[in-house]
Amino acid sequence: MTYVLVAVGGAAGSLVRYSLGKFISEKSKHSFPIGTFIINITGALLLGIVSTIGVSSNIALLLGDGFLGAYTTFSTFMYEGFNLFKEKEKLNAFIYILCTLILGVVGYVIGSKIGRL
Repeated sequence: MTYVLVAVGGAAGSLVRYSLGKFISEKSKHSFPIGTFIINITGALLLGIVSTIGVSSNIALLLGDGFLGAYTTFSTFMYEGFNLFKEKEKLNAFIYILCTLILGVVGYVIGSKIGRL
């Protein structure tokens, strides 16, 4: 059952990430990867909430490990960040990587505070 919950959550999370990322990228005309940035920050916030509201282990597997594990994407974050370096957009690369890391932690902390309310 564990694998089914993670798989179902992961399938949904990856579809939402792909669709939302594509939608945001089509609306944005900048080289800054705003879609992945927004997805990773909102994912950190949501994981903070899910991990502190006291959900059952099955819901934690479905939402935390499955959905949010697939919704957020560290590999795409790294790929886009280092592509900015390759494209000689060093300032955007530093801003993207640093802000994602800092705001990801801040988002998780805020989410966990929301979850405790």
